[in-house]
Amino acid sequence: MADMTIKNRIRVLRFERRMTQEELAIRVGVSRQTIMSIENGHTNPSVLLAFKVSKALGANIEDAFQVEGKLMPV
Repeated sequence: MADMTIKNRIRVLRFERRMTQEELAIRVGVSRQTIMSIENGHTNPSVLLAFKVSKALGANIEDAFQVEGKLMPV
């Protein structure tokens, strides 16, 4: 099994843009609790939601989300 995790910089990017969790949630069409859960690493967003969050923050998806770890060798 692959040992990979998704890390994010949503909170940092949001603070840089002086945006609240509520404002970001409204822009991407989810609840504030969903944004909070993603920021805290409790929930991994779908690919579509990750793109929406990145776009709402004016960032590239690679700047907002990073994958850490390794894939299993074949």
